Amino acid sequence: MGVIRTKAFKSGNSVAVRLPKELGISAGDELLIEQNGSGATITRKPKMTTREMIAALRRLPRPSKIQEREPIEFPERPGL
Repeated sequence: MGVIRTKAFKSGNSVAVRLPKELGISAGDELLIEQNGSGATITRKPKMTTREMIAALRRLPRPSKIQEREPIEFPERPGL
C-alpha cells in the first residue's frame, strides 16, 4: 500500500486521524501508538483467543511452593 498521507483534525477535545478502509482496521479495534523520535508508529493490538490465552497461562512457570497465608480474623461487630 505504501505511504498514506492524511491530516489530523479536531474531534471534541481530542485530535483524531482518519485511517483508510484498506488498512483493515475496524471501529473498536485496539491500536498501540509508540512514539519514536519525531514520529510515531501505530500497530494493531494482537487479539488472543481464549484457547491461546489458556495455553499462554499454562506455559507460565509454576512456583516452587505455595505461600501460606495467615488466617483472616473477622472482628465481632454487634448489631450487624
